[in-house]
Amino acid sequence: MDQMTLAEVQALPAVVDLRTAAQALGLGRTLAYQLARRGEFPCRILRAGTAYRVPTAELLRALGLSTAAASTSAVDSSAQQRPARGSIPDRSCPGP
Repeated sequence: MDQMTLAEVQALPAVVDLRTAAQALGLGRTLAYQLARRGEFPCRILRAGTAYRVPTAELLRALGLSTAAASTSAVDSSAQQRPARGSIPDRSCPGP
């Protein structure tokens, strides 16, 4: 499993599973679960039944990234992908 890029980490949802958090931190699955069980995972973990969940804000802090910069970057990239509100998308076919 390869370590995630900065863009991939910044695009994560609000909460991720332990394997995704481990990938972002460059940890293997087995070590991640061992650390979680011992309470030594590098960031806060939420338990949902038998599942482990990691808040992305905590993950970003553990990676030394600013949560404000990450959310601004995510907003900027989503704004570039969507047309402005009230605008009509161009669906015309290219001419011959």
